[in-house]
Amino acid sequence: MKITADTNVLVRAIVGDDAAQARVAQAELARAETIVLTLPTLCELVWVLAQGYKIAPVRIAQTVERLADSANVVLNRPALDAGLSMLRAGGDFADGVIAYEGHWLGAEVFVSFDRKAVKLLQAQSRSARLPG
Repeated sequence: MKITADTNVLVRAIVGDDAAQARVAQAELARAETIVLTLPTLCELVWVLAQGYKIAPVRIAQTVERLADSANVVLNRPALDAGLSMLRAGGDFADGVIAYEGHWLGAEVFVSFDRKAVKLLQAQSRSARLPG
């Protein structure tokens, strides 16, 4: 069966803080022919691991990359890589994904009040600026 895994299923499988749900989540993922990971799910997952569980960004990046590299996982790899690049640079995963998807959809520049995001994107040679 092909499934779309919600963030809570991924969190239970990764963190294992609820043993019963962790077993069910891991079994569900293991028996899936294909696991589809959407961009909103990946953004939520990174946010929950960072904010809710206080996991270090480098460990989050490693965990998400291992998940993405699973043989039965389907996702937008370029968008994931853009998010991971931002996360590894000390920025927000979601900003990397948003900037990537915006560019993919035809935007010429990422515009944000988030000075750090703009600076990190510019450091990656991506078009970004503050509003105004």
